[in-house]
Amino acid sequence: RGSGVIPFLIGGMEFMMDYEIFKEVVKESFLSYMPKGYQDMEVRVTPVDKVNRKLDGISLSAQNENTMISPTLYINDMYEKYSKTGDLQTTLQEAAEAMDAVFREATLPPLDISTAKDNIIFQLVNTMQNEDMLKNLPHRDFQDLSIIYRWVVGVEQQGLSSVVINNHVAESLGMGEEQLFKAAAENTRRILPPVVQSMNEVMRDMFVADGMPKELADLMIGEQEPEMTMWVISNERKIDGAASMLYEDKLHSLAERVGTDLYILPSSVHEVIAVSVEMGEPEELARMVSEVNMDQVDLSERLSNQVYHYDKDLRKITLATDTPNKRLDGVVAEQGFVYETKQSR
Repeated sequence: RGSGVIPFLIGGMEFMMDYEIFKEVVKESFLSYMPKGYQDMEVRVTPVDKVNRKLDGISLSAQNENTMISPTLYINDMYEKYSKTGDLQTTLQEAAEAMDAVFREATLPPLDISTAKDNIIFQLVNTMQNEDMLKNLPHRDFQDLSIIYRWVVGVEQQGLSSVVINNHVAESLGMGEEQLFKAAAENTRRILPPVVQSMNEVMRDMFVADGMPKELADLMIGEQEPEMTMWVISNERKIDGAASMLYEDKLHSLAERVGTDLYILPSSVHEVIAVSVEMGEPEELARMVSEVNMDQVDLSERLSNQVYHYDKDLRKITLATDTPNKRLDGVVAEQGFVYETKQSR
């Protein structure tokens, strides 16, 4: 949430609005910006647990014959836009238009429980950063991370439409955590096939995608020895690809190719980077991961500040570091106090 104050006009006088006041203004005035057919609906502002953060969601209750439609917008996003423009009316008008569009275009059919088990995938999230959210979700521990489950309800060219499986949804599906894990382990590999590429290959693909001739891209990007290369582990869609590190066979094949154990650096929820253990000390690598997280990765996409070790002989992942900065939002607990080390973006 923003902590600054934003000017707005009442009766020609300029006042300053902080986030909490902005939230109340949105709640009280949002319906007045909606078309006439929405005026009898109920406005609800509720906290929503998202990956790595808690947001304030605003929704309007509505129901059709087939499915409950209750689209949610986030007041935090509205406030961010407002803080850049100082234009309250335009911010609310655009939010209302977005809400109206979702209602008018909503075509999500009733979820088919009979096909759910074939469309459950897993996702990795940071355990400490998501403690509140995890209380309501079936999950299992994986080092300092947690495996959670999503139900894919649509596959588009741009991405996936999915819903997080909470305890209530799991109960409706009649599936326990063990069943969810077994289904997700098979489905994720099929729906989001894991991919391991050298950083050079990733850069070459980016150049070609930007229109560079393949021959020129090949000339610009030279080859490196496997043990001196950074390897990107993700999936074909580059969506929540960090979960691909759960497929040990992929790690083993890479470690055999590199010829050493691996350190795994959590670049984001979308990918991790593997390097030979000869490329550096884990504590130094963890410092680099933490700095990149705080400076370059959006809070919603941060995975961990730790580094992992993959033992190619034991075929096992363990934590290589135990750095104190375990939270991802810059909040550090020390001697009973909590303070913010750096403003997260």
